[in-house]
Amino acid sequence: MPAARFYIDAPLAPGTQLDLPPSVAHHATRVLRLREGGTIILFNGRGGEFHAQLSVKGKRPTAEIQTFDPVEREARLPITLVQSWIATEKLDWVVEKSVELGVHAILLAPAQRSLVRLAGDRLARRIERLRDLATAACAQCGRNIVPPIAASATLECALREQFDDSTIRLMLEPSASDEIPLSRNALINRPVRIVVGPEGGFESTELTLARDAGYRACRLGPRILRTETAGIVALAALQALAGDLCTS
Repeated sequence: MPAARFYIDAPLAPGTQLDLPPSVAHHATRVLRLREGGTIILFNGRGGEFHAQLSVKGKRPTAEIQTFDPVEREARLPITLVQSWIATEKLDWVVEKSVELGVHAILLAPAQRSLVRLAGDRLARRIERLRDLATAACAQCGRNIVPPIAASATLECALREQFDDSTIRLMLEPSASDEIPLSRNALINRPVRIVVGPEGGFESTELTLARDAGYRACRLGPRILRTETAGIVALAALQALAGDLCTS
């Protein structure tokens, strides 16, 4: 069995010892039932991971950090997922699975047909919850860098956000005449942005807005996919084209 991985929001260094935060300590000793002297892996999202020895003696479990491994498991292709706001359970799933697939960043934006509208404290709490989900997904899948999650005030702001001119810009739209027009060679050294609509899809004015911002409307095969499926399928397809899903 691989060693259990835990995120620690603190500086980490070999030769040091730290008390495990209460949530980490509970998960390690009560959920996973790890024992004295067991090996665990810690990461803080700043790159690399630390191998440590667990101690459950005393009132609070501790970890003695032994070695640092600079290994990274980031995807070869940097993909930003621009996801319209959707229902809570669906969005949780999208964040978790897109992180597992190596998404570079997630940007949330309100579309005209979005059923979810958040602002102020509610928006801040929701983003914090999604960041926690992303961190947990990184712990599970072996990533040591947590992809950023942010919210844009409007879809137009998200579409016009500054990025490299070489970026491939795709808006998923089941009524589009073109399918994803890519080959492995087309992806070399080119980041990608994928825009996914809400449950009811995009309005025609939003498609025009995307086209004016340099996005190409495309579909994912002959079937209409749900919003929580479309982005994940696009991520997997592009990562496969880029060679991220094979070891050679």
